Amino acid sequence: MRVLAGALLILLVILQGQLWFGRGSLLDLWRLQRAIEQQQAENHALAERNAALAAEVEDLKSGLEAIEERARSELGMIREGETFYRVIETPAQSSEDTPRDD
Repeated sequence: MRVLAGALLILLVILQGQLWFGRGSLLDLWRLQRAIEQQQAENHALAERNAALAAEVEDLKSGLEAIEERARSELGMIREGETFYRVIETPAQSSEDTPRDD
């Protein structure tokens, strides 16, 4: 009877070891669940980016306003008949830099 109990105890320890540390163990399961969560978050971010790009493509295909806005901001273009003014700000002089009338 003792031999049978000892054999069952050893078998239980081996099975528990496999459950916790072997291939397909609970540690592997937790690791895979974390990897799945990270991948889902990345997929969600990429899906949002794709939706924004798709909206921009659709806007560029359908409207001239988006094309005009891009031409103005990226290429510095202006419409015919418009006047372009560039305001150049000079750095403010401190009171130490200005000459004194002593």
